Amino acid sequence: MAEAISSLVDLSTRKQVAFYTLGCKLNFSETATIARDFSQENFERVDFEGFADIYVINTCSVTDNADKKFKGLVKKALQQNPKAFVAAIGCYAQLQPAELATIDGVDLVLGATEKFKLTAYLNDLSKKEQSEIHACEIDEADFYEGGFSLGDRTRSFLKVQDGCDYKCTYCTIPKARGISRSDRLENVVANAQNIAEQGIREIVLTGVNIGDYGKGEFGNKKHEHTFLELVQALDRVAGIERIRISSIEPNLLKHETIDFVAGSQRFVPHFHIPLQSGSDPLLKKMKRRYLTGLYKERVAKIKQVMPDACIGVDVIVGFPGETEDYFLDTFRFLEQLPISYLHVFTYSERPNTEAVLLQNPVPKHIRNKRSKVLRALSAKKRHQFYESQLGKEVSVLFENENKKGYIQGFSTNYVKVRAPWNPRWVNTTKKVRLTEIDEGGYVRFVLL
Repeated sequence: MAEAISSLVDLSTRKQVAFYTLGCKLNFSETATIARDFSQENFERVDFEGFADIYVINTCSVTDNADKKFKGLVKKALQQNPKAFVAAIGCYAQLQPAELATIDGVDLVLGATEKFKLTAYLNDLSKKEQSEIHACEIDEADFYEGGFSLGDRTRSFLKVQDGCDYKCTYCTIPKARGISRSDRLENVVANAQNIAEQGIREIVLTGVNIGDYGKGEFGNKKHEHTFLELVQALDRVAGIERIRISSIEPNLLKHETIDFVAGSQRFVPHFHIPLQSGSDPLLKKMKRRYLTGLYKERVAKIKQVMPDACIGVDVIVGFPGETEDYFLDTFRFLEQLPISYLHVFTYSERPNTEAVLLQNPVPKHIRNKRSKVLRALSAKKRHQFYESQLGKEVSVLFENENKKGYIQGFSTNYVKVRAPWNPRWVNTTKKVRLTEIDEGGYVRFVLL
């Protein structure tokens, strides 16, 4: 079939492919890996906003908005090229392939394992009267496909783990991605070295449950390595200036890892730790693997050894059975914690989850009201954190995009700064002193 692709490309003009990624950093990492396969087949990658022969949409199933946005993206692609071949891949494609296949304009739907063989399904790029579906049973998603992104000169998302063995009652990810499994340690290190050779200064570790790293590393349930061993190995990779840990479960963020990050020259003092609820009864209904006491203790440990660390939190509002008192428990818990910002998710019913069968659903207007309350708390927490950093000398890595005449950057502890656009600063690190918070919520600085 690969020969058919080559012949298709060689006999006509070089085909153009565009990608759009919905959802998490892991999806971005996988999109980048799949895009490299197209480059090897002599396709030209173009921007999704323009004309392409093929549009690939990497889908997400975490929220209703991601589902709805997919339909808008298909419509947009066909406005740019009515004859374009449209492929849907990823989590939503695995969970609801038949539903995606009914959307006008979708030609191909590939599930959890098939998405990594996308180019093999492109022997015919003509529009289809009926979508073609290839989605395995999720039990068959038991192999590991590594990957990392190279699209941004500043940072790379490095995939180290996939799948999840947790049974959280609101979550569809285990059904979309399969069992927990990990890349081999030597592969992760080799990928990190490859990234370093491209001149990229920051790596962000990604996965579904990265704290579970080591499970399934050699195709079995045994942990061959721990997350701490992964961190220690990556800390030795030369050429990478910063390594950032993305979301990690509180019960899997061990004291040893926190202590190691505190003493590392490469791992930065920034943690994103899902909480989901500040109410212990709700955490039990969610089947989370910790209670608020453990969460509070982890935050205290981080702040003990890294007082200036940035700590982000995921929280869900409107979970079934969330009374006003339970919500207030969550609000007060978060208000008292020395955290830096929140990612607030409004609960939405997802098919084939335990939570959808739970009693006492929260009316949607109350969910939305509670979401606004926590988003306001997040803004307050971020402002307080930024204020605590004023007057301090920090290292800022500047990004490569001109945003309305400004260049933006992040300190090691995730303080967002901006200054008038200066192309010479792109992908460079500057030592600065933080001075004030501007009207847009960014922090101003002076160079040192």
